[in-house]
Amino acid sequence: MKVAIVFFNLGGPDKLAAVRPFLRNLFNDPAIIGAPAPIRWLLAHWLSYRRAPIAQGIYQHLGGKSPLLDLTEKQAWALQQQFSGADEIKTFISMRYWHPMSDETARAVKNFAPDRIILLPLYPQFSTTTTGSSLADWKRAAKQAGLDAPSAAVCCYPDEPGFINAVTRLLEGEINQAEKTGKPRILFSAHGLPKKIVDAGDPYPRHVERTAAAVVARLAQANLDWIVCYQSRVGPLQWIGPSTEDEIARAAKDGVPVVVVPIAFVSEHSETLVELDIEYRELAEGLGVSGYHRVATVSTEADFIGGLKNMVDQALASIKAGDKDERVTISCSTGAGACSAEVACCPLKIRK
Repeated sequence: MKVAIVFFNLGGPDKLAAVRPFLRNLFNDPAIIGAPAPIRWLLAHWLSYRRAPIAQGIYQHLGGKSPLLDLTEKQAWALQQQFSGADEIKTFISMRYWHPMSDETARAVKNFAPDRIILLPLYPQFSTTTTGSSLADWKRAAKQAGLDAPSAAVCCYPDEPGFINAVTRLLEGEINQAEKTGKPRILFSAHGLPKKIVDAGDPYPRHVERTAAAVVARLAQANLDWIVCYQSRVGPLQWIGPSTEDEIARAAKDGVPVVVVPIAFVSEHSETLVELDIEYRELAEGLGVSGYHRVATVSTEADFIGGLKNMVDQALASIKAGDKDERVTISCSTGAGACSAEVACCPLKIRK
């Protein structure tokens, strides 16, 4: 059996000239800006024009491009090496806002002619703005490409054991370093969302909290000082909090070192390599934080890749066990949609 595994991620500009069109694609996504299409198109052009110089300055720190595609390719290759046997497994990458995007990836998958397709977002915590947007765009592109093989989508994995093991192991090393200057405070930092998106039923902050709680439970350290916080705020809207900047300031007042964990990112990119490593470090040093330590993303950690392999296996089994008339099943690692009763935007609840 031929199986295509499609990785989904945000994407990033591959050169400085691509920064503005990348931002335009981002702001023109209805999952990001919910205005009617003509207004959203105008806003996307205006916002990308305003934000491009700032973003170009960020990517100059990264050698003029995002590292995300290269790193995702390494993750895809690492997962592909986990499979052996009679099945022919091939991994593909579909980025949401820059190449390779859904249409070109769907055509490549069509040429591969798979018997099964597994849709694997690299977002552990589900949000309509990330996984939801990627899967919706893939559905459009797959239909246009004529893909009709049975598919299964992994919707979320906020406390998948392999993912949690990988984060915990990386965090333990930084805690040991931080303890040289005092008992550290753990800042589980995730990309923020406007509050109105969460109020509409997006489960993202619940999932982020589940991930953090699972890591803390795995650490099994008494009286651990930790909090979930959110970074990368832009624009005038009210965003969920507390903010990572405010928590760094609070740590300075309390006289404790911080260990920052990018809990919602599985690859290094501008939010980790620039925002956390440069901007927030400078903020911490300027405020007199006694120690600033940043945990690496799980990237190609063996436990994380093994967790992805387990979810792909489960997703394949869900196709085999599913209704023959169902073209796309949803595979949920949280326990058959455990959060669907609590939130409005769970994919399982929407499909009922």
